Formats: sequence, C-alpha cells, structure tokens
Amino acid sequence: MRKRYAISVDVGGTFTDFVLFDQASGAPAAFHKVLTDAERPARAVVAGWREILAMVGATSADVDHAVHSTTIVTNAIVERRGVRTALITTRGFRDVLEIGIEQLYDIYDLFAPYPAPLVPRELRREVDERVTRDGAVLRPLDEAAARALVAELAAEGVESIAVSLIHAYRNPTHERRLAEIVAEMCPEISVSLSSRVAPLIGEYERTSTVVADAYVKPLLRRYLADLVAQLRALGFERELYMMLSSGGITTVEAAMDFPIRLLESGPAAGAFAAGYYGRLAGHAHVLSLDMGGTTAKACLIEDGAPAVARMLEADRVHRFKPGSGLPIMAPTVDLIEIGAGGGSIAHVNNLGLMQVGPQSAGSKPGPACYGLGGTEPTVTDANVVLGYLDPGYFLGGRLALQPERARAAIAGRLAEKLGLDPTAAAWGIHAIVNENMAQAARTHLIERNRDPRSVAVVAFGGAGPAHAAAVADILGIRQVIIPFGAGVGSAIGALTAPMALPFVRSHIALLDQCDWALVHALYDEMRAEAARAFAGAGGAVTYRLAADMRFAGQYHELRVDLPADALGPEGVGAIEAAFRAGYTAAYGRAPSGLGIEVLNWHLIAELPRPAFTLASEPCRERDPQVALKGERPAYFPRPEPGYRPCPVYDRYRLEPGARLAGPCIVEEREATIVVPPAWRATIDGYRNVLLERREDEGAR
Repeated sequence: MRKRYAISVDVGGTFTDFVLFDQASGAPAAFHKVLTDAERPARAVVAGWREILAMVGATSADVDHAVHSTTIVTNAIVERRGVRTALITTRGFRDVLEIGIEQLYDIYDLFAPYPAPLVPRELRREVDERVTRDGAVLRPLDEAAARALVAELAAEGVESIAVSLIHAYRNPTHERRLAEIVAEMCPEISVSLSSRVAPLIGEYERTSTVVADAYVKPLLRRYLADLVAQLRALGFERELYMMLSSGGITTVEAAMDFPIRLLESGPAAGAFAAGYYGRLAGHAHVLSLDMGGTTAKACLIEDGAPAVARMLEADRVHRFKPGSGLPIMAPTVDLIEIGAGGGSIAHVNNLGLMQVGPQSAGSKPGPACYGLGGTEPTVTDANVVLGYLDPGYFLGGRLALQPERARAAIAGRLAEKLGLDPTAAAWGIHAIVNENMAQAARTHLIERNRDPRSVAVVAFGGAGPAHAAAVADILGIRQVIIPFGAGVGSAIGALTAPMALPFVRSHIALLDQCDWALVHALYDEMRAEAARAFAGAGGAVTYRLAADMRFAGQYHELRVDLPADALGPEGVGAIEAAFRAGYTAAYGRAPSGLGIEVLNWHLIAELPRPAFTLASEPCRERDPQVALKGERPAYFPRPEPGYRPCPVYDRYRLEPGARLAGPCIVEEREATIVVPPAWRATIDGYRNVLLERREDEGAR
C-alpha cells in the first residue's frame, strides 16, 4: 500500500536540503535545511531526516520512498580522501594516466599543471595480455603472473583495484578473469572493470574513469550501508533511491556498483526541478539558475528536459578551464558551474581590483556573519549589509546572523584597500557576482545556439532568489520563476526524476558500412544488463536509443537520438537525417559530401516517472498586505543609489493571485527573494513567485 510521504535529501557543499512531499494532497508538507557535515555527512542526513518528519508529526514508517543525492563522490576525489587504490593495465600502458591525450588545455602555458593521478605510479601494475582493436585475443592473459601481482597489491594494503586493459571495450574476457582472480584470492578487495564502468574507446579517458570509480567505491558502499542501516533503525521500510549525474534515479545497489555515476547528482536534480517548474509556468525553454552556498550552476532546459553530455571533468586545476581536470566518461546533465555562491569570498586581486570567488568559505568556517570563525567577506555578508537578508530569520531563525561581523569583514579586508565605504563595497560584491553568473550563463546559452532573451529563468538554491532578477536584467530576460521551496530546489527536482540507467558500447563504423548484426547484439547485451538492474523494481521498462556520431575525420562527436526501428540498412537514411538536423542545430549548417561515422551506441532504460504532481489552487484577486511582515531599509542603485524602506512579505501567507510591486522582499525559511524596483511579482496557482520586468522599464 502506498504510504503518505516521499522524502528527498540533497547534500551540498554548505547545506543539506530536505523536502517532505505529501502524496495525498499533492503539496510539499515541509522544507528543511541543515549545515552539511563534511566529515560525517550521514550524521547531518539522519538528523535532518528526524527533524523534518517531526515538523509534521510523522515517523519514518509513514515514508513511501526517499531519493538522495550526495557530494561524497565529488568530495572524495577533490579532497583526495578515497581509499588506497591500484591499477592493473596491459603491459606498456602503465603511464597512460600521466601521458593523457598530450594536448595542452592552455596553449600559452607550456608548464600548465594537471591534477595528480588518483593512483600513484608505484601502485600501477602491468600484466601480460593483449586484445586487438577488433576484439581478437593476440596474447592470452598470464594468469600465474596475475595471481602474483594481486598478492603483491594485497600485501601493500590496497583496498580497491581498477582494471583497464587495452581494447577491453571490445572483448572484456581478460578483465572479467582478473576480477574472478581477485575475488578468489582477496574477496575483501573491491574491483572496478573498465569494460563495465566505461566500455568506450579512448584508453586515457576510460582508464581515468575506472580509476575514479575504484577510488571511491568502498567509501560510497560504507556510507550507503551505514545510512540505510540508520534509516531502517528509524523505521523506514521502503526503498532509498540515488540520483544519478545523468538525471535519473537508481537503486542503492546499482549506485554501489557504479559510484562514479553519482559525481554530479545534486546539480542534475536541480536541472530536473527547473524543467518541471518551467512546464508548470508554460515555458518549454528555460535557464536553470541554481545558486547555493558554494557554487552556482546554470543549465539550458529545452522542451522540458536538460541535454545530457557524455563526459565531465573532476578536480580541475583551474576550475573553469576545460581540460585541466580528470576526464570522467559518465553521462551527466550538460550544465556549467560558476564560482558564485553565498560563501564565495571577495578579495582584491593582483591588479588591485575587486574579485569574487571562486574560493568559498563553505559551511565551515562559513561567511563572517555566521559567527562560526569566518573572517573573509562573502556574498552572504554583502547581502546582509545591503539589507536583503534578515539576520533574525536566516534558516527560519535557526542560524542568527551577525551583521556587525559582516560589515567588519567587508570594511577591514576589502573596503579600506579599495578606498570605498562598506556599503559601496558590499554592492560591488553583489554586482560582480551577478555579472559573473550572467556572463557564464550567456556563454552557455549562445554555445547551444539559444538567444538568452528567448528563455525564462528558473531560480532556486539558498542564494539564487536573491540574485535572480538582477542576473535576468543583465541578460535581457523578462521573466523569472521562483518555485515554492526554492531554497531546497534541487531536492524537489529529485522527486520528479524517472528511474533510469544509461548504458553504452563502442563500435566504430561508417554509417553506411555498419555491421548491423553486431549493433543489434550490443543492444541486446545492454537490454539484458538493464533487466538485471531493474529486477524487482516493478513497472514496464522503456528504452531510448542514441549514438555518438561525427563526420569522418572530425575529432569531436555529436550525440543523436535514434529512431527505435532504424537499426538496419533500411534505416540509414533516417539516422543520417537525424544527425544532419542535430548538427545544423548545433553549428548552423552541415557540410555535404562527407561520410558519417558512428562511435558509440547508447541505451537509456527507464521506468515510468514517479507520481509527483503538485496541486494547483485558483488564482483570484488577493490582498498581499495580509502577508506583510514589516519593512526594513534595503540598498538599490537605481533610480537613485541608496537605502530605501522596503516592504517584507511572508511567502507562506501570500496566496495565488497576489501581486507585489518592487522594490520588496519576500522571505521563506530557506531563501529570500529580492524584487528590484523595476520588477513586479505574481503568485501563481502553485504558489510559485513569477517575477516580471515592468514594460515601462528597459532592461540593462
């Protein structure tokens, strides 16, 4: 029998967010935030779980299902907190992690640094074996030498082994045998195989991915086993699902098998939230703007769904320079990360100019106004000084902010150096972080052939609603959608995501010369793997097909959805037409007279979307004054710079149909909405705040 509540938990760099959704009424029952415990994240999850259920007088036995996204994988890689890991590879390929693709990410820096490999050279071992690019066994696996090698690694205290043999994506026999040998000799050692984790061409990217998977697998397994045990002890009887970087959810068991697929699970959930709320407001194309305590993420949502990229980078040496990190061949929502969060630190750079981020104060010590030991001026400190945040109502009053510490940090570490008064410096911080987000979002949209003015913004995260209108102003966007419960928006998004798993196989061929029998065999293999993963989940599994394609001779490829009935000689024309249409949409035109090459074949297996449906209320003329909490001075630069009395409204008392004129502030426990002078706000039937720029005011 279906139980009343569903819970979503999103562990971020600064806060851990919770949503309790009432499936009977179709409305969120409660929202909650706690500070993330970086050392023991499960402790914050369990504490917040107890607290949000207590808000409505419920128990864990009343929870139907829970969805969880976590930063444990990302943090382990960035902070180098993974387990002692070894790599076994084909003789002659020991140093592939350091050789990489021999391409500089900065052509003007011959000494450009790269992140250190997750496996040091002394733990990278070679084994005698060789498979050709066609999958034929050229040299059998030397099993005696392999056993000796495994015994050596066990003696050196290795907890996890990554196996990446050349051309194992075509013939995984030797990798599978190595896994059997490790299981026979040292069953306590975890094993990750490249032929399972990333069965794709490209030895460097494939090896980097399987090493990262092995590096975090024991950590994630222990974390999830401990978390599930604690939730069971609280009386939670149903399934805990995990959010994937690709935007679907999966079982705890599947997540334990492929932990690298959780690398960007939180941001992916946020993108799904934006798509969902965009559809509610009647917008097929929106820009997701998720600004939390540590970073901001922007993502283009087209036709209600985000695009999915075939890879991402972890642990970049230069956070915003592609190529400076560890390549991870795992499907991920195609978004851009921006060094702009509430905890982003403002400082004077080498040119004597103010700069904001990318360094962040995080949750510990946090912004100066938290009073937890932070002394650096941050975006949150600036928002306190500008009057946007109520020091007594931050997190609903559970964390009292200290305005004097915020002003002192800005004055002593920034304003004096720049010859500014603290208010001007605070506005500089606020304006710069808005420009940073707007410029990154503009680049993201234009690279995807989308005019920024053609989309609406869906803003969420603890800091997003305070900056959304200003960012939209810069981009020339006239409407902003701020969901009810925006401060925990990513957690809401996880409840809207389908249960889905991506699978992929490499088979390189010209489209008109494909071995279609082999392609069908690859898809049959992936469908069988999906059936095993979804066994017992219930519901009918549906499949979507896609392929990575390019014009022959090109280096980069384009992912194209495939018609389900086109896998054969008779479907070549339909596949080519789909590729050319996608290529033209991305690059403006498609050349003629060139062969088309297929590299990878994708299968996305999905179960029906969860029954997450928000109830709507009728909109009618409402008096917003019933929600007026009072007023406080807030700073705005136009039409005349200065503080002005600003009405403050309680979001929980604003009813559908209510209209507000800027400047004003709307407060909820987890986020604050700033409505600038040139904007107005309307509460829609789902209690979302719709911000619109007034027609009589021109955008910047």
